[in-house]
Amino acid sequence: MKIVEVFHVAPTSGSELELPSQTSLPLTFFDILWLRLPPVQRIFFYEFPHPTQLFFHTLLPKLKHSLSLSLSYFFPLAGHLIWPVDSNYPIIDYNTGDTVSLTVAESDTDFNHLSGTDLFDAKENHHLLPHLTITHEKATVFALQVTLFPNTGFSIGITSHHAVLDGKSSTSFIKSWAYLCSKLGESTTYLLLPPELCPFHEREAVKDPNDLSAKYANDWLKQGGPNNRSLMVWDLQVQEDATYGSFHLSRSDIEKLRQLVVSKQKGDKKLHLSSLVLSAAYALVCRVKVEELIKLQRIVMALNVDCRGRLEPPLPSTYFGNCVGARLPIFETRELQGEDGLIVAVETLSAALESLKEGVLNGSENWCTWLINGLDADVKTIGVAGSPRFEVYSIDFGWGRPKKVAMASIDRTTAFCLSDSRNGDGVEISFVSKKAAMEAFASLFVNGIQY
Repeated sequence: MKIVEVFHVAPTSGSELELPSQTSLPLTFFDILWLRLPPVQRIFFYEFPHPTQLFFHTLLPKLKHSLSLSLSYFFPLAGHLIWPVDSNYPIIDYNTGDTVSLTVAESDTDFNHLSGTDLFDAKENHHLLPHLTITHEKATVFALQVTLFPNTGFSIGITSHHAVLDGKSSTSFIKSWAYLCSKLGESTTYLLLPPELCPFHEREAVKDPNDLSAKYANDWLKQGGPNNRSLMVWDLQVQEDATYGSFHLSRSDIEKLRQLVVSKQKGDKKLHLSSLVLSAAYALVCRVKVEELIKLQRIVMALNVDCRGRLEPPLPSTYFGNCVGARLPIFETRELQGEDGLIVAVETLSAALESLKEGVLNGSENWCTWLINGLDADVKTIGVAGSPRFEVYSIDFGWGRPKKVAMASIDRTTAFCLSDSRNGDGVEISFVSKKAAMEAFASLFVNGIQY
């Protein structure tokens, strides 16, 4: 791969929108929770079977111009994360002239291989990702890389600081960028975002009656402390032989799983039989069997829950920042290995989701402690990132929908990533494991629903 150029793109107001000359946004407790977690990285692959000249003369200028326009709405992305000595909490600091880096590169690797459905070495797509500049005192929060695969396609790699935005906010930005890019050249009225894409930046709308911000900040200060204000993120390593795989459950497959659970259900437990629950439960059962996790007594699935509409008072769905809570259902490994493993998984996930009715922030006083210290040594935690509701495969910059969307950062966290599918039918599930386990998973995953 060769780097062609690195642009530093500043927010530019396209019409009536006025940019602040200087502002700072405090981190809420939802943000502070993720302070030193590794950045979230995603790659969008788009087919573009055209000459290189068309890319540089037509596509790239539109991407740059629309990026500048979209940053005028999402200006905190051009700022920096800092933790001033006179502040109890870290803040996002934005000043006129701040920019987002946009790296433009060319790659001679196989576009169809990386954007296909075959298993591949998890490190193969790392060269498509930009890096944040992070020191103990200061961190950039967002970076982009556009990589051309001559005559076949291009990718957009995104790296975002987890303490600044969650998956929903990140996806909202990309959708806004794509919307403006696709409208360039039309009437100037289209250079304004529609209301459903305009971010809501008012941090005071997030209430913190239990002073979670202070608790979470103190938890981080003590980690490597006392009074450790470092903004350096954890350097999690990709395991040896890490293999990336993506698997698809169609609506028909999910309905088969739903009917199987209903037919075997015992008692009158309240079950959540959504596509997300059934997909996560089925993937977990298959994974437990192939990764030989029977050696561990228990498994915890870390479920991310969007809190925007569940808070009192609720936040707008367009709230920009982190607004994710957690539920940590615990599974007995031997039960997942058994004949009724899928039923057990669905019942356990359902019970965790039912607890949301008691309050989405129940147990939140322990979230940061758990994130930093983990659980018992004999427990494996498997996270769930993304959501089919993000509809990442709908993001069209004007040259068609993505051929593939990959959550690259799961190679370090080993979480599942759930998303919608390219053809609009069902759910896509991705994760990283050792090659032998991934090959076994692929076989078990397909055969398990062929009944």
